[in-house]
Amino acid sequence: MDLTLFDLDGTLIPQDSDHAFGAYMVEIGWADAGVWSARNDEFYAQYQRGDLNLDEYVDFATSVWRAKPPAEAEAARARFMERIVGPMLRDNARALVRRHVEAGDLVAVVTATNEFVTEPIAKAFGIDHLIAVQLEKDEAGRYTGRVRGVPSFQAGKIVRVRDWLAEQGRRWEDFERVHFYSDSMNDLPLLEQVSHPVATNPTAALETLARERGWPILKLFE
Repeated sequence: MDLTLFDLDGTLIPQDSDHAFGAYMVEIGWADAGVWSARNDEFYAQYQRGDLNLDEYVDFATSVWRAKPPAEAEAARARFMERIVGPMLRDNARALVRRHVEAGDLVAVVTATNEFVTEPIAKAFGIDHLIAVQLEKDEAGRYTGRVRGVPSFQAGKIVRVRDWLAEQGRRWEDFERVHFYSDSMNDLPLLEQVSHPVATNPTAALETLARERGWPILKLFE
């Protein structure tokens, strides 16, 4: 059995799901179209530069929907999946995932986007294992806006994957091949950790680095 890990945003889907969910909050009237949209774009630019303050972003990004009753938030997420994410699910990305699943690989999505947004997206790809940013809840079961545990962001992805494997009684060393597909320089620590890194729909910086190191380059969305 091989281990295959997929980043999500920009890798399996052509947009950033967290940023898109924020835009959807504006579209349905839950967030201000001016101030909130500008702040959402500012955080996205930070992510692209590699200097995102994840704690601040998670508090901001979850602030609108976590203020709603859970049933309303989940209904909005379902509509988001149908209207916004559905068209992002490309046949060639699905086929890539399916090829690894059918080969018997242990497959997981490893994303810096929070679990509330990404859980149904992973399921739509037929991936059972999701390693996402975990959200803290209070004693009443309400989201607090804080991150729980180590965030699956940058080098934190290595920690979270290692911990996830340990929960299953496995280690990195148990796998002859470990693939990781990603588009982002934010994922460089995990790309360097695995035996088979694949720069997937890479940013210009990652594509340059991949060519220098001889890593495969895969472009799914051209």
